[in-house]
Amino acid sequence: MIEKLIKANRSYRRFNQDKPVNSDLLKELVNLARLSASAANLQPLKYIISSDINLNEQIFSTLGWAAYLKDWKSPKEGEKPAAYIIILLDTEISNNKWSAYDCGIASQSILLAAAEKGLGGCMIGSVNKKRLAQILNIKPHLEIMLVIALGNSAEKVIIEAISDNNDIKYFRDEKDVHHVPKRSLEDIIIKVYN
Repeated sequence: MIEKLIKANRSYRRFNQDKPVNSDLLKELVNLARLSASAANLQPLKYIISSDINLNEQIFSTLGWAAYLKDWKSPKEGEKPAAYIIILLDTEISNNKWSAYDCGIASQSILLAAAEKGLGGCMIGSVNKKRLAQILNIKPHLEIMLVIALGNSAEKVIIEAISDNNDIKYFRDEKDVHHVPKRSLEDIIIKVYN
């Protein structure tokens, strides 16, 4: 079951915008992040969730999408996310290097749970944090770590082997199918001790 969820959990960047994601489901996803591991059990992460159409538009305006896709700037109208989860670091609780690991663990928990619920998502680190903090009226001690875009996916994503030229850049083919090259297991396991 977990293997299926991991394979289904891709970075989806186009959604069926007209299919809403309710705030109760977003709270369920954040609750699973809350229950996930945290370095020294400090639990420094806080969250803002939005399924509000007007606020989502403002959040969307602060995000950068798919740097490798030079001819594609962002989802067009009708393909935008239906919801967002903004992950914040409460620097009054922790501001050490381990906080980034907490954010990664929480994000993966959220996205795996979203995949189980039939949703697609994308972790977005390219964020105009100053502008987003103003839009959301975020207090200075809360640092924006990551934005997770969520919705019903409107694209097909295929995992494939890296080509002979070792290009790891994701791309879209002539049928607009998104391809994600992955290194082979043999390439990443350096040694096996039995």
